[in-house]
Amino acid sequence: MSIKAVCVMKGDGEVSGTIFFNQESDAALAPVKVMGEIKGLTDGKHGFHIHEFGDNTNGCTSAGGHFNPEKKEHGAPTDENRHVGDLGNVESSAGVANVSIEDKLIKLTGVNSIIGRTVVVHADVDDLGKGDHELSKTTGNAGGRLACGVIGIAK
Repeated sequence: MSIKAVCVMKGDGEVSGTIFFNQESDAALAPVKVMGEIKGLTDGKHGFHIHEFGDNTNGCTSAGGHFNPEKKEHGAPTDENRHVGDLGNVESSAGVANVSIEDKLIKLTGVNSIIGRTVVVHADVDDLGKGDHELSKTTGNAGGRLACGVIGIAK
């Protein structure tokens, strides 16, 4: 049974987008496919994460930090040591980032469910925890939050 979710992202500026999530089954090993489009970005790479709270009452800042139930350091999506919400970077060309990610840690059911949490796209590139900046191991030094939205169940 396929499980689906959607997130409509909005920011203070021109950045907006829609992200779709699909998990083919609720089996523990079933990856989640993340697809969609974010418009209004400057060209280049931008950090792309699932944040802990589904609260956007104070813009994207009230979404809290990266979703990190296992209390690990920030890392790349392929790293063993990473936050569950660490989805790496999306890359924009001509102002548009086409998102196509498959991830094995995020889920649409169970303990690592991202339903009700927030997707955030950041101003800068995520260094994937490999930079020498003091924020590298916590946020990837990805900069400000350009746009966000709460993830909801979809048909």
